[in-house]
Amino acid sequence: MATDEQERAAAPGGAAGAVTGLGPMPGEDPREAARTVFGELGEAPHVPHLAQLPARGPGADPVGRTAALLVDLPVDLQPAGWRFVDAPGRDARRASSFLRADLDELAEAGAGWSGPLALAVVGPWSLLAAVELARGERSVSDPGARRDVVASLAEGIGAHVADVRRLVPGAQVLVQVEEPSVPAVLAGRLPTQSGYGTLRAVPQAEVRDGLRAVVDAVRAAGARPLVRLAADEPPLALVREVGADAVALDVRGLGPLGWESLAATVEAGVRLWAGVLPVVADPPAVPALVDALRVPWRRVGLPAALLADVVLTPAEGLQALDPAAVRPLLGRLREAGAAVAESSGD
Repeated sequence: MATDEQERAAAPGGAAGAVTGLGPMPGEDPREAARTVFGELGEAPHVPHLAQLPARGPGADPVGRTAALLVDLPVDLQPAGWRFVDAPGRDARRASSFLRADLDELAEAGAGWSGPLALAVVGPWSLLAAVELARGERSVSDPGARRDVVASLAEGIGAHVADVRRLVPGAQVLVQVEEPSVPAVLAGRLPTQSGYGTLRAVPQAEVRDGLRAVVDAVRAAGARPLVRLAADEPPLALVREVGADAVALDVRGLGPLGWESLAATVEAGVRLWAGVLPVVADPPAVPALVDALRVPWRRVGLPAALLADVVLTPAEGLQALDPAAVRPLLGRLREAGAAVAESSGD
C-alpha cells in the first residue's frame, strides 16, 4: 500500500519536496532510461515518469509518440512532418513499437512501485497544430479534424492509462498534457503551409471545450490531469477553466503579469509543477534554484505554506544532455526540492 507521503504525492502538487522529470531523456536505450528514472526518482516523495527517447528518431518524438495513441486516425511521416493518412505507414508502426518497448521497460523498472507515476502526451491543440491533413495544411485549420482528433486522443489516452495501470498496478497515474501551441492557436499566429499567411484563430470556447474533453477523459480513466504550458503568454485562465489538477511551466520566464495570473491559479486550487532547473551540464547552485521560485512567490503574496504543494521540474526535457549528466542534474533538483519544502515553514 502507498504511504501517506506517496498518497499526497499522487495529487499533482505532490508531497513536500517532490521533484520530477518531464519525460524526454537522452540516449536510445529504454532500459537504461527507465532504470535511471526510477533510480533517481523512484522514492517518495518524488514522481517517476515514463521515459521518452527522441534520439531514436521518427516515432520517438513527442508528436509521433502521441499520434500512436490516436484511435482510428492513422498517421505517417512525410517530408514536411506528420500527416493523417488512410492507413498506418512504417513510421506509425515504429512509433507504436517504441512505445511498447518503453512500457515493457517501465513495467520492469517500476515493479513493486506504489506511488505517483507521470505520463507525458501532446495535447489536442498542439497535436492539431503539428499534424497535417492529407491535403497538406495543418489539421487545426479544419473543424471536422478538430472534432475527430479531440475525440480520438481522449479515447487513446484512456487506453494508454489503462495499459500503464495494468503494467504497474500500484501506480497512481498523472497525465501531463503538453500544450505549448495553445497561444498561437488562439491568436491565429500559426503559419499556413505556404508560409505566406497565418491560419484563422480557433474560438476560445472551442479550445477550452476540446482541452476539457481530454482532461475529463484522463480523470475518467482513473488518472490525475495536469497541463504543461510554454512560459511565453501561458493561458493560465484556460487551465483553471478546464479543471486541470495542476499546471506545469518554466517559472523563470514569467513576468509580473504572468506571476499575478499564476497566483490566481494557485489560489484557485490548481497546483504548480515549477520548472526551475536549466538543462545544462553545470546547473546553478541550490539557493539560486530555490530563489527562482520563492522570491516571486513571496512578491505576489502567496503563502509560504503552499510551497509544500509545489513539484520542482527541469525547465525542459533532458534529451539534449549527455546521459552521464542526468543523474547529477536530478540530484541537484532533489536538493532544491528539499530546500523548498523547508522554506514552506517560514
